[in-house]
Amino acid sequence: MERRHFLRIAGLGVAAPAVMRVSRANAAEVTLKMHHFLPPVSNGHARFLKPWSDKVAAESGGRIKIDIYPSMQLGGAPPQLFDQARDGVADLVWTLPGNTPGRFPGIETFELPFVAAKKAMTNSRALQQFAEQHLKDEFREVHPICFWTHDHGLLHTSRPVARMEDLAGMKIRFPTRLAGEGLKALGANPIGMPIPQVPESLAQKVIEGCVVPWEVAPTIKVHELVKNHLEIPGSPTFYVATFVLAMNKPKYESLPADLKAVLDRNSGLVAAEMAGKVWDDQSVTVSEMIRKRGNNVSTLSAEEYTRWRKVCAPVTETWIKAVKEKGLDGGKLLAAAEALLAAHAG
Repeated sequence: MERRHFLRIAGLGVAAPAVMRVSRANAAEVTLKMHHFLPPVSNGHARFLKPWSDKVAAESGGRIKIDIYPSMQLGGAPPQLFDQARDGVADLVWTLPGNTPGRFPGIETFELPFVAAKKAMTNSRALQQFAEQHLKDEFREVHPICFWTHDHGLLHTSRPVARMEDLAGMKIRFPTRLAGEGLKALGANPIGMPIPQVPESLAQKVIEGCVVPWEVAPTIKVHELVKNHLEIPGSPTFYVATFVLAMNKPKYESLPADLKAVLDRNSGLVAAEMAGKVWDDQSVTVSEMIRKRGNNVSTLSAEEYTRWRKVCAPVTETWIKAVKEKGLDGGKLLAAAEALLAAHAG
């Protein structure tokens, strides 16, 4: 009896490593924390970050797992996201370089008034190439996964805007430093704030409007808080904001070569195009929804468009002078950006 009992225990002991091996095979080898500033219902989360994370996990055979923490759940404020990736508070972050004005002067090239295209796909392809050619030093503290922009930003206001004069003194939220400079040139009173603060600020009349793309409007209930929406026709458009999906550099470098390869296959232009498509698709869907809702959607006239571009031109001239003091050739960067945007137009 004792011998049979011993053999049964010994058999379990032999079998146990096999069970453990199966368990290990099914468990993720690497779990990455991704942090961002919008809620999980946002299109950026649901239609880009989540599908991208799932794709990476699938292509790694489940060896990479990405846990996403939306709405700043890991703490801090949106302007701190880049440093969280740099310092390892998060392994991956989605952030706007424009949240820290002046820190990333090179990428501001795409945020200058009337430089970027109307379509997110055009901008995202161009920006990704631009970043690979001109922004490696600017983003050296992290491992960039990809860069992209949203599609054209609109003016969403409490009262209609048709001419430059209608903007005089209006308190308008801006997302990037240069969008703010553009609004100031047009006569508005620009007010900077992270996007999560916009709904309450509109509700409390702290601001009278904001510039955001169609895609984000439902997430922050802009179409419920204001009823007037002004489209900027064609390309170049008044403004876009740039985004980066950035990874902690030591974390990336610690991965085995085959898992780095999985991330590499899902980085760069592949990821930038994935993001660009989401913003372009949602622009159509959301604009149709808001029109059907009965809100006032208008388009800036050709005459006003020309006036706005002319008035905003000094913003670019000032920027070129300012970045020269930081050792950048703004004119050369602008020419490179415009060439890439033209190459990807369509």
